[in-house]
Amino acid sequence: MAPRLLLSFVLLALALIGSSNAAPNGRIVGGSNANVGQFPHQVSLQREDGSHTCGGSIISERYILTAAHCVVVGNGIEPYPAKFYQVRVGSIQRSIGGQLLKLKRIIVNKAYGDFLNDVALLELEKPLVFTKNIQPIDLAEEEVPSGTDVVISGWGRLYTKGPIPHTLQWNFLKALNTEECDELIGMGDESLICLAHPADNGACNGDSGGPATYKDKLVGVAGFVVNGCGSTYPDGYAKVAYHREWIRAHTGI
Repeated sequence: MAPRLLLSFVLLALALIGSSNAAPNGRIVGGSNANVGQFPHQVSLQREDGSHTCGGSIISERYILTAAHCVVVGNGIEPYPAKFYQVRVGSIQRSIGGQLLKLKRIIVNKAYGDFLNDVALLELEKPLVFTKNIQPIDLAEEEVPSGTDVVISGWGRLYTKGPIPHTLQWNFLKALNTEECDELIGMGDESLICLAHPADNGACNGDSGGPATYKDKLVGVAGFVVNGCGSTYPDGYAKVAYHREWIRAHTGI
């Protein structure tokens, strides 16, 4: 069974945001509203018109980590020009609050393809000034034990083809090891971390590029879902520990 990418709101962004004004703020595929300051590393990656596209995580004053498929042209590995995007930081609301920042450069992992190595770096035009609501998150260096709770967050759809929320949502998922991931969805790759959940929970369109955290460290970057949002199949995230050296080589952190 082939996984399906978490489609970022590029072509249909205006219609989706326009139709989401009456969306409930309380749930996103089984999740809950975030509190102010709960996820100071979370950003909203947006088109230059302000439409939410994907999530991302602050990893330093200059860099944000997101998914490659959020920023590449078509099915390739070349990114759109950085001027096409902006990021909102320091707010749990995707359309107000915090700060809007411009990008200087987008760096895509050249090994991206077939749903693997789905990571990209966003270099900011100006360095961030950290506050209580704007903070970097440390990168994981070790595997997440199977069966442990991992926190995901984002402004993705509330359900398949549903509206997107105004308020950042979060949920608990369960980490799987490589063998378990291979058994369940045929994606047993060391670069991937699979996160299991019951039906009507998990990531959805617009959560792409967003964080999965364990013990206050970034362990995953949202990449794909299988058989629709909130199915009984685990979701696929790029494993941060695996990609740590690539990140360090391009950022120096």
